[in-house]
Amino acid sequence: MQVVETFGRYLDQWSGPHPVRARRLLRLGWEAQNLKNKYLPDKRLIPADRDLAVIMMDAMLKPLQKPESSAIVSVFTPCEMLQEVGLNPYNVEAFSCYLSGSRCERGLLQQAENAGISETLCSYHKTFLGAAGKQLLPKPRCIVYTNLTCDANLLTFRRLAQRFQVPSFAIDVPMDQTPENVAYVAQQLEQLAKFLQECTGKTIDQEALRARLRRSRRTLEKFNQFQTARADRYLPTDLVTPLYSGMTNNILLGTEQVERYVDELLRDVAKAGPARGKRIYWMHTIPFWSDAVRQALVFNEGAQIVGCELSQVCEPDFDPEKPFEAMAWRMVYHCLNGSATRRIEAGIRHARQAGADGVVWFDHWGCKHTLGSAQLAKKKFEEAGLPLLILDGDGCDRSHGGEGQTSTRLGAFLEMLEEGGTTR
Repeated sequence: MQVVETFGRYLDQWSGPHPVRARRLLRLGWEAQNLKNKYLPDKRLIPADRDLAVIMMDAMLKPLQKPESSAIVSVFTPCEMLQEVGLNPYNVEAFSCYLSGSRCERGLLQQAENAGISETLCSYHKTFLGAAGKQLLPKPRCIVYTNLTCDANLLTFRRLAQRFQVPSFAIDVPMDQTPENVAYVAQQLEQLAKFLQECTGKTIDQEALRARLRRSRRTLEKFNQFQTARADRYLPTDLVTPLYSGMTNNILLGTEQVERYVDELLRDVAKAGPARGKRIYWMHTIPFWSDAVRQALVFNEGAQIVGCELSQVCEPDFDPEKPFEAMAWRMVYHCLNGSATRRIEAGIRHARQAGADGVVWFDHWGCKHTLGSAQLAKKKFEEAGLPLLILDGDGCDRSHGGEGQTSTRLGAFLEMLEEGGTTR
């Protein structure tokens, strides 16, 4: 841990006055971590999840290694067309998680606030904006984003386009689930195809795009099979793996390596032993940095996370033979789009699918969508027979703290589940 803290301190000191040096240090540090993931993986994880750590680290490194072949994207942007023109996803939320894991987020957050960004803006977005402001981030080829579910997107990506002086494309997704809205978004995606072709000089082959969408659907179908199969199996896990699957099922969806990953998941779950301990389904992001959450749920036979909402936001009910309509359908019928009730109903369905005994609704600071739905979620989940704990905190910013309260409340919730009681 001391090595990581020293690494983060130098990143903080060098970004700004020595941006090239800081960027080189960031890349070298992450490349070293990836070597560790490949050759000294955490053997407590199942084989598929060891490989997943490499997949995700590779995805984070590509924007540092080849920024001219990268596009900054929001987490729910469909990325199949970017893959077809050779652009790597340079994702705000995922990149900020890794910056936080590198222990340099505090200076980046302060940089963003000093530049006039509100303290209440999502810390993932503030971290990325601060990193851009301190010149820690390389310039991308372009920016593609959507207003889907997160209002911070509208501020963040416009600022990034101004900062980097690169072309950007915004996808407007209406809240209502109607065929007309699917057609409206599909038209925008057709324009996005033209935008990407102009940015890169490459052509999007329609049959290749259909094949990629078929892979996306197969991947989501297999992941659903895995979540069903794990309901009576014990699979040890940490706090970052569920977040990784939230990224692979969004920004990396459609790639061959992610389909191979879910194939490996199905093989691993078939060999797993019977379920044990209490099983938690997690709604929204996970504070991976929290010692209190780690002590309660990491590699713990008595209690473990068996699924995360962010990995199951798109259902595999789209037609890949119509690629623009398929990607549009995923966005319009996205589980976090529209009313809070749709999101809650999806969470109940997925928690039951994974055999969860209880649910944590994580009130990430800055996420109005999650904060505003918390009490309704508690009522609906508990009416469905699933005890729910509303846990306040921040998924990215350690300075919000509250570790004592987190430990007490999470511990009491797990104890209540053991006793078969209900939350108050």
